[in-house]
Amino acid sequence: MPVLNDLDLLIKAAQAAGEIARPFWRKHPKIWDKGDGAGPVTEADLAVDKMLHDTLLTARPSYGWLSEETTDTDTRLSKEHVFIVDPIDGTRSFIEGDHNWAHSLAVVENGEVVAAVVYLPMRKRLFAAQKGLGATLNGAPLKTSTMQELDGARLLTARHNLVPQFWQNGCPDFVQKFRPSLAYRMSLVAEGRFDAMLSLRNTWEWDVAAGTLIANEAGAQVTDRNGDAPVFNQSTPAFDGFIAANPVLASSIAARLMRKT
Repeated sequence: MPVLNDLDLLIKAAQAAGEIARPFWRKHPKIWDKGDGAGPVTEADLAVDKMLHDTLLTARPSYGWLSEETTDTDTRLSKEHVFIVDPIDGTRSFIEGDHNWAHSLAVVENGEVVAAVVYLPMRKRLFAAQKGLGATLNGAPLKTSTMQELDGARLLTARHNLVPQFWQNGCPDFVQKFRPSLAYRMSLVAEGRFDAMLSLRNTWEWDVAAGTLIANEAGAQVTDRNGDAPVFNQSTPAFDGFIAANPVLASSIAARLMRKT
């Protein structure tokens, strides 16, 4: 199985994506609303998506394909290997001229992520991971934080996720921060700059596939809001919320959340 080559392929593709997206940034790209609450898409998203689709599937024609910006089909469900990508994770951030958007690329084998890259071209930060071989940032190894207490934990999440109704016995005293890209949030947990990330909304596979492996390989536990490990390339490619932190902290967050009835 060409996992080593897959990681090299993802790194080169992510860097090429940065070269395509960068000229559109802060240059008023064309923007469309995808409708049904799916948010905006820009001409940069579409240009990157086309390049990734053509480049990656030319290199691995037997692989399946799942991308936020490509119409999904059930063809991928029969594939052993699948590319799961978000051409620009954090499109709203991209539109606003912020630096915190990323290219998120992953290879999934039989439901498990085996190679992953999250690349922030405007920050020159390239997170990468390969199953069983650790995670890196610009080549340097990553390790999650060892914080085990909920109170005081540095949590990357939207502020509305901290309202009391989501928590048993009220919300812990987190130090709340936010980054628009879910892939970047997971990578920051892997780096140890933050202790945990939490999403309580419907979380698409392309938002978190690459970040899952990067966080796992740095020592994090990654689950949905119920504490179940994610399985990728599902017919409906979404999870019920998402949590990443070291195993003790991740389990504590899941246990403290209110269960859906």
